Amino acid sequence: KPNRVTGLRRARAAILLMLALPGSAYLYQGEELGLPEDMELADSARQDPTWFRTKHQRYGRDGCRVPIPWEAASVAFGFSTSAASWLPQPAEWAGYARDAQEGQVGSTLELYKSALALRARQGLGLGMGEGKGDGTVEWLRGYPKEVIAFRNGNVTVLANVGAQIVPLPAGTVALSSEPISENLPGETTVWLTE
Repeated sequence: KPNRVTGLRRARAAILLMLALPGSAYLYQGEELGLPEDMELADSARQDPTWFRTKHQRYGRDGCRVPIPWEAASVAFGFSTSAASWLPQPAEWAGYARDAQEGQVGSTLELYKSALALRARQGLGLGMGEGKGDGTVEWLRGYPKEVIAFRNGNVTVLANVGAQIVPLPAGTVALSSEPISENLPGETTVWLTE
């Protein structure tokens, strides 16, 4: 089974890396909430054709097709007006509900909202922002091989995909996938502005 803490940390770092690149960005429904795949889905609830075609050997996509939690205290987490849905929702998903994350510093929802707003302001995607989105990426040298480092416009992006802690260059932290100070820990991405 995947480690949810590590998986979320890596997913948050990956989304900041992807959103810093020029071009269109596509977000999969529910990823802005940091939802984990439901690995505890009962076999009797499974509906994906893969489950049936492989004679119950491969789970298929059902674990990532569970209805999204919108309201932590509502029936079916606000997804429907009845408790029934095509796939059952795990009780622990209440903490991932949109209303539970709205306005919460450090939540995955707020990270996505901040990243998308900053991406638009800085013109990081093609044709976005104030005409600065020309799609130019300048790769930066001098970092360990586990660090992806580049500039897009006036934003410096460092994605540490390794475990080694890396000192941050000069600049103001505009956004980071995890809390940071003067160093960039592993499995973390940061956007720096001048």
